[in-house]
Amino acid sequence: MSNILIIDDEKAIRKTLGEILSYEGYKIDEASDGEEGLKKFRDKTYDVVLCDIKMPKIDGIEFLERSRESNADVPIIMISGHGTIETAVEAVKKGAFDYISKPPDLNRLLITIRNAIDKTSLVTETRVLKRKVGKVQDMIGESSPIKKIKDTIEKVAPTEARVLITGENGVGKELVARWLHEKSNRASGPLIEVNCAAIPSELIESELFGHEKGSFTSAIKQRIGKFEQANSGTLFLDEIGDMSLSAQAKVLRALQEGKITRVGADKDINVDVRVVAATNKDLLKEVENKNFRLDLYHRLSVILIHVPSLNDRKEDIPLLVDKFLEDTCTEYGIAKKSIENAALDELKEYNWTGNIRELHNVVERLVILSGKSITVEDVFTNVNPKKA
Repeated sequence: MSNILIIDDEKAIRKTLGEILSYEGYKIDEASDGEEGLKKFRDKTYDVVLCDIKMPKIDGIEFLERSRESNADVPIIMISGHGTIETAVEAVKKGAFDYISKPPDLNRLLITIRNAIDKTSLVTETRVLKRKVGKVQDMIGESSPIKKIKDTIEKVAPTEARVLITGENGVGKELVARWLHEKSNRASGPLIEVNCAAIPSELIESELFGHEKGSFTSAIKQRIGKFEQANSGTLFLDEIGDMSLSAQAKVLRALQEGKITRVGADKDINVDVRVVAATNKDLLKEVENKNFRLDLYHRLSVILIHVPSLNDRKEDIPLLVDKFLEDTCTEYGIAKKSIENAALDELKEYNWTGNIRELHNVVERLVILSGKSITVEDVFTNVNPKKA
């Protein structure tokens, strides 16, 4: 249900328009002058605003100018019984979606409102799509550990050196891998990602190296593995500490010889792949426990990049929150919400066991459950209820 704000100093006009638009299925708010209308506009997100031009306190043109400062994406339809062509042109120049004379033609008004709502939807969808098709998400942060990671990426990415990325779950290891690929000489090639922890051990070899038809019961057709798919590009092996010893041996051979063999085949296939691996485990301890091959560890860890936990880079939280607020509000098609300094301070004190992923989820929760601005009470209630 779309929200429409009607701003007009004539009560009869507001009542008539409100009844008609409510019947059409819109949710209506009213304001009796420009000042009240501006306050409601800033406190709530609307899909369309219908605004009179001649009003006390703040007239329609001033409302139009000041509302653009808060949210320039909401279509504002100007309505006036005292209008001239000059007034209409001025309103459109200042950002009005359209201009309709009083008494408004009902059919034209409804069509204009529908067009305005369609425009809002298209603007939102375009923003979301632009964000989704963007090559790589920015690495947000100005803390010393993040600056060091960015500097390492700049130095290492153009080389062919294999990289092992370590860090807890949710810290953004995959983002580091994507930037290594993006800034490498292989950026025009594919980046193939494999989550080794999500693939059953009996299928990991088929996933990585492919298989021939009939090589096992469910192999009803030939399959091209991830190594072949990543040829001339980068293969990102996430959570490599969960890979079986059998698969580790074959990965080691692929790294040493640049060759793989599909399951059920005799023929070797040459592959040109740069491998970047990541893990949340201490691989040297896994080596001691005979769960990971030492020779593979040394092959993978030419360059080591450790991504710190969010608790170790809390000075980056304001920047991350600002980015997540912008992304979430754009995705939901609403104006970007602000956050009180006290609320930010509370988020900085929180124990982020889930790291960046948890912070992103919390910001999305706060956007959904809070008002126009996120307060410290919102944080207490929805993030840290023990303090509420």
